[in-house]
Amino acid sequence: MSTRAREIADWMQAQVASAGARGVVVGLSGGIDSAVVLGLAVRATPGQVVGVMMPCHSDPQDEAHGRLTVDHFGVPAVRLDLGPTYDRMVEDLRSALATLPAAAAGGDQRLPLANVKPRLRMTSLYFVANSLNCLVAGTGNRSEIAIGYFTKYGDGGADILPIARLLKSEVRELARELGVPAPIIDKPPSAGLWSGQTDEGEMGLTYEQLEHHLTGSGPVPPEVARQIERLARASVHKRALPPIPE
Repeated sequence: MSTRAREIADWMQAQVASAGARGVVVGLSGGIDSAVVLGLAVRATPGQVVGVMMPCHSDPQDEAHGRLTVDHFGVPAVRLDLGPTYDRMVEDLRSALATLPAAAAGGDQRLPLANVKPRLRMTSLYFVANSLNCLVAGTGNRSEIAIGYFTKYGDGGADILPIARLLKSEVRELARELGVPAPIIDKPPSAGLWSGQTDEGEMGLTYEQLEHHLTGSGPVPPEVARQIERLARASVHKRALPPIPE
């Protein structure tokens, strides 16, 4: 195990111990970030890790890759289909919104509705974690956190963030070291919020450009730099506790 992997796993183990918890719960999206966090958790608290798969009208490949991840690391997992819950909640939310005056109820609902999915997953993860006296390990990395590419109180809701100091390229390196299956490493990153959605398409830039900007390791087009800075400014509230009056 590399120094980096060992240090993160040791840190996770210390966090679990200081909280008086037994182990770690990880939500499995079928992506590289959750696979890496699961692999680190297995090294931190062996035998005390649970994976949770929560499809919600998701691409079947994502669930297949989640299953591939737990099989690779030998971790027990539970599956919770959030589709019916999501459908009922969306129906109720739309009905409630329709009672407002037209001017107040207007606006594009695509992103607000998409954000319901990660918030339902967060609620589910905490139910499992609280029931087992475990910590919820979040899967956000440095690249995404820097520009707020996560849902507030959704995938941003966690007890610990083991890979929050790793750039996306560093996550890939760690994935290879941990033996994460190649199909998971090689597929385009996606939050799976809607059909055909990809991280880079939604951000309007590539992870390589974002990394160059964050580290100063390479040039990025001026319009891309402005986009990154705009996203960072707009998401300050996601990286801080809610403001309180003096």
